[in-house]
Amino acid sequence: MILYFSGCGNSFFVARQLSSLIDSALVKINPADPSPALTLSEGEPLGIVCPVYAWAVPRLVSDYVSRIQSCQRPAYCFLACTCGDNVGRTPERFAKVLQRKGWQLDAAFSFVMPETYINLPGFNIDSPEKEQRKISAVRQRLPEVAARIKNREHVIDVVRGKIPRFNSYVTNALFYGLLITDRKFRVNGDCISCGLCEKSCPLGNISLVDGRPQWHGNCTNCLSCYHRCPMNAINFGKATVGKGQYIFKEEK
Repeated sequence: MILYFSGCGNSFFVARQLSSLIDSALVKINPADPSPALTLSEGEPLGIVCPVYAWAVPRLVSDYVSRIQSCQRPAYCFLACTCGDNVGRTPERFAKVLQRKGWQLDAAFSFVMPETYINLPGFNIDSPEKEQRKISAVRQRLPEVAARIKNREHVIDVVRGKIPRFNSYVTNALFYGLLITDRKFRVNGDCISCGLCEKSCPLGNISLVDGRPQWHGNCTNCLSCYHRCPMNAINFGKATVGKGQYIFKEEK
């Protein structure tokens, strides 16, 4: 079984491909489920596929896994995370979440995918050429990772970056304390009240009021609303003004 969370499609692509390659059921994480149930067959592996937010597994994913009700410990548990460049100490942080359940993280893999986080000055999406290079490299990597999962390898195969511990602990805390918020989201006059932002929000955090989106304080900054807006009418303060949009498309 593979549990997945995805905002802009990168992690869904990886989850879908791994699901096919290892012949595993694919289950979308529902952050609102207060008591998710999990039933694994004998010897069935459990995978968690998600993006990396501020050099760690998104808190909503960790919280979801912590709430899972299951009478059995997974025979083999792996993490597959997507990132724009590196993941820091993400596997070690997530391993502690599993340890509190009496589970073990047996393997972790990272997949460098096109950038989606642009909420800071100097941050932007990748060029089309760079997007293509990243996606092509991931397509080539996926069968190798699937084979390692099938072989039940115990391995941490991730891109950590230059200051992994600092990013996963100090920078992560700063991000969640100062930047993971929806208070800065604004919509301009180009909004056509299509409701796509509301429909695409994985946390159900957006509703249309008089045809305009309003955010309700339960945001993980996945930026699905920003990237999926057909008019590019949503901005996060001034940081995203004039920047591009990216959603994974199968043809890339």
